[in-house]
Amino acid sequence: MNLELQREKISAFSNLELLANQVVEGFISGMHKSPFHGFSAEFAEHKVYSAGDNTKAIDWKLYARTDRLYTKRYEEETNLRCHLIIDNSSSMHYPELASGQPFYKNKIGFSVLASAVLMDLLKRQRDAVGLSIYSDTYEYYAPEKGSGRHHRMLLDKLEGVLATPKTPHKTDTTTFLHQIAQKMHRRSMIILFTDMFQPGDDDALFNALQHLKHNKHKVVLFHVIDKKTELSFDFDNAPRKFIDVESGEEVNLFAENVKEVYEKAVDSYFKKVAETCLQYKIKYVPVSVDENFEKILMTYLAEKQKFG
Repeated sequence: MNLELQREKISAFSNLELLANQVVEGFISGMHKSPFHGFSAEFAEHKVYSAGDNTKAIDWKLYARTDRLYTKRYEEETNLRCHLIIDNSSSMHYPELASGQPFYKNKIGFSVLASAVLMDLLKRQRDAVGLSIYSDTYEYYAPEKGSGRHHRMLLDKLEGVLATPKTPHKTDTTTFLHQIAQKMHRRSMIILFTDMFQPGDDDALFNALQHLKHNKHKVVLFHVIDKKTELSFDFDNAPRKFIDVESGEEVNLFAENVKEVYEKAVDSYFKKVAETCLQYKIKYVPVSVDENFEKILMTYLAEKQKFG
């Protein structure tokens, strides 16, 4: 099933766990069209065969059904530790949702549902998951665990993020990423959802991202944006008041007068972020709130394959 149609179909549900489960079920049912063909039923117990793997571990019965080589994984190989980080700053609550719009049509709602989707997949694979949430404070931290009770606790926290309105305030991503990095003692996959709106020194922010990689962690950065307005600056040419959602500062202007300069500046910044992540060996993935979650799930599975 097309994931966008699946996403619209499930929008009537309000329960975050139910939503996440439906997205993952739709994704798994479509995996036969992906490079992970045949992996949907057994991907918690198998990995794709790579040159140099022990041929004695090849599952020939699975090969007969899928025509692809997979090797059996032992229990210690299946246990991934994954830590999810959500930027809950004021800018992440953009755009303001109109009445009746699904919660995941703004950046924080998209990030929360994407995190719940990944948690669902991690739970199916019996992997441990932890969670950090920050804004102008380090709001929440939970270490990586795999129990059902822990999973429910994290879902409750994510639902709480959606239920709590944000007042304008600035954030300090740099400080909190360093704090999170210091808490990560065992090798893990770290997945960060942020819009990268951090005023001040870009180098300090990039140093904080690099700090997340200490102890050989794998870091995936999902750069969350509203592509239509934040990237393309797609507004009509009526006079508009633009308000900084973190500082409250206001400016009145015609969008057409600044569109070209704005788009060049944003494009330059995005390229800088992508190039710096490449330099630091951080997986960089821009995602827009109008997209489905297939890119996020495929990125996770691909990076997990490399993580061993």
